[in-house]
Amino acid sequence: MPRIKTLLALSAILVLSLACVTLMGAPASQPPTYVPQPLPEITQIPATELPTEIPTEIPDEFLSCPVITERIIEANSTVLVEGESETMDFGARDEDNTTYIVTYLVSGNEINDPSFESVPADLQDEQDDTAAHQKLWEYFTNLIPLEGRQDLAEFSVMTDGQDNVLAAVAQTYNDPALWGLEVDIADSQEYDYLSYTLVHEFAHLLTLGPDQVPPSEAIFNNPEDNDIYLNEVSACSNFFPGEGCSNSDSYINQFYDRFWREIYEEWDAINLEENDDKYYERLDDFYYNYQDQFLTDYAVTHPAEDIAESFSFFVFGEKPAGDTIAEQKILFFYNYPELVDLRTNILNNLCVSFPQ
Repeated sequence: MPRIKTLLALSAILVLSLACVTLMGAPASQPPTYVPQPLPEITQIPATELPTEIPTEIPDEFLSCPVITERIIEANSTVLVEGESETMDFGARDEDNTTYIVTYLVSGNEINDPSFESVPADLQDEQDDTAAHQKLWEYFTNLIPLEGRQDLAEFSVMTDGQDNVLAAVAQTYNDPALWGLEVDIADSQEYDYLSYTLVHEFAHLLTLGPDQVPPSEAIFNNPEDNDIYLNEVSACSNFFPGEGCSNSDSYINQFYDRFWREIYEEWDAINLEENDDKYYERLDDFYYNYQDQFLTDYAVTHPAEDIAESFSFFVFGEKPAGDTIAEQKILFFYNYPELVDLRTNILNNLCVSFPQ
């Protein structure tokens, strides 16, 4: 078994949209769970050797790479055709077809102490390819500055087949203040999607980490106890994303107050729908009613996913005018100088590390 406890943030990358169901932090009737959907078929991009470290001095020509960032945004945007309304195609993650290959312990920029899982014969080559594991890890660490991933304790390589879940983050089994990152090796060569997804997953670490959302030990130690969960929710005067009660000045609480407070009750009624077909239908309607407020259809599934999607567009996209609420969500991050600096660092790192 992998050492990751509960999948709290899944990012299933689609060609035209990010669309998967997530019930993390359902605030009334059940502990949070995430349910992603399969991906449409994607043409594989050949593997490219990546640099293993970022140079100390970054040449001026690498400080901006709009061809890459524009392609990343285009690939990960929801495409809506005026006058047409397509049903969001949600589906459950097939845990039976998810195989964990290896889990490493993280120490700064290094991964070590691999815990190899029992895998079928057709995945033995993927398990033996520790160089590929290292390349995936190095690409993530090349993108995300070390100081932004202090709470990351584990790195897992897994697969659920091609074109399904690309990456996820979760609290570890042993410590709710520490997190693990997992990446599907079968989808890891799609760098337009991989880059976006890694930044999306990092956004969960940034906005749900213990300095932003102090984890609830009671919920962590009793994940199936609805009464404990509801007691923790009722005692929280701020937004409760699932792991605990967010701090008043946390990014996610401020984001919720500005963009979700007026629509949360309507969304929550949908989130508590027990019939899957009705849930998907109602969430689909909710998205089309408020589509000018969301950058992607996946963002509608939970405030935690909305802020992660918005952060990804903040990093890779140009600064918008703010004419819509969706664009205002991107501008939200410009209110924090430390996040503007972080954006610059990630973009610099991307322009150096992205395979040419």
